[in-house]
Amino acid sequence: MLIAYGNFLFRYRNILFPAVLFVLFIFFKPYPFAEDENLDIWLDITGILIILIGQGIRAAVIGLAYIKRGGKQKRIHADTLVTEGIFAHCRNPLYVGNLFIIIGFLVIYNNFWVYLLGGGFFLFSYIAIVAAEELFLHRKFGAEFEQYRKRVNRWFINLRGIRKTLSTMTFNWQRVLFKDYTTFLTWFLTVFLILSFEQITFHEFFSGSGFSGSRFLHRFFLCRHSSLFHSRFLFGRNFSAGFDLFYAGFFLGRHRFFSAH
Repeated sequence: MLIAYGNFLFRYRNILFPAVLFVLFIFFKPYPFAEDENLDIWLDITGILIILIGQGIRAAVIGLAYIKRGGKQKRIHADTLVTEGIFAHCRNPLYVGNLFIIIGFLVIYNNFWVYLLGGGFFLFSYIAIVAAEELFLHRKFGAEFEQYRKRVNRWFINLRGIRKTLSTMTFNWQRVLFKDYTTFLTWFLTVFLILSFEQITFHEFFSGSGFSGSRFLHRFFLCRHSSLFHSRFLFGRNFSAGFDLFYAGFFLGRHRFFSAH
């Protein structure tokens, strides 16, 4: 059952994962941390730092030993078993990076049900995808994969020997920029859209509690300006705030952030 679900997600995750985030953000409003807008800013910063950790992991993986995880004809596929680079320290580092980025989104959004439903869904989904992938790798590479599986953790990145890995391999910055620039643009735009939506809901929340209108307008303007800037940069024309939100969901799926390339 888990394998079947993993194969299903592998095929449709580029549509399903963004749709789940979109639905969660539509049905559940963000709330200020401890009902304090100033404290919520620190929570937002924490979420962004978590996202940067995820982006850093992805960059390290791609820069040292890139592996295409998009499959072949939307099905799990691998020509070789990649075991060098960060893959020598974790079997699924790209998915670990993705999970950090998703957790960062949820932390910034700050809603209990989004934490519970979103966190549970994405964690279970990646567990299922990895289970399906590893069954494929076991069947194709046999003893070679079994030795690798026993030697390297599935999720935990073992930092022992990481200095040697970094010093003995050439880091390819050009590949990082070429393969992962869409991930950076996607989470950057998504964060600003979440912050923009936060300010709308916070305005309602604080309307009778001494909410600072000038701070709201200032932060909303910055978020709105940034989302429009990226829409113009990518498409050459302006989009409304509502279409920006739709575009963010489409962008996530279209550029395969969730598939770890």
